[in-house]
Amino acid sequence: MKVQQIKQSIAIEGLEDWGTAGLPGPQEIKVSGVQRVIPGSEAIDTGVFECTPGTYRRSVKEAEVMHFLAGNGRFTPDGEDPIHFTGGDTLFFAANTEGTWEVDETMRKVYVIF
Repeated sequence: MKVQQIKQSIAIEGLEDWGTAGLPGPQEIKVSGVQRVIPGSEAIDTGVFECTPGTYRRSVKEAEVMHFLAGNGRFTPDGEDPIHFTGGDTLFFAANTEGTWEVDETMRKVYVIF
């Protein structure tokens, strides 16, 4: 199928447990999501990602587009000023963008990594 649909991504329940993320510290960040693959385009990673509050490093080396459905916080690219986000915002990351996420309220986003 050339088109994948995620119905009501803002309210989808039963996300898969993707483990934990975060920097060493008292707060464990729970990460979950759902991934969709379009046959023939397996190099493109897309789906819904959710994480609980906390701080962690971005480790994705590819370019990424994300649209936040819920939550708020900030991303600070290495050597740059923080970028604040909230539900409804969209961010575009160039390949090899590194920095620190600080999630204040559980974040849910639709993402495409390419």
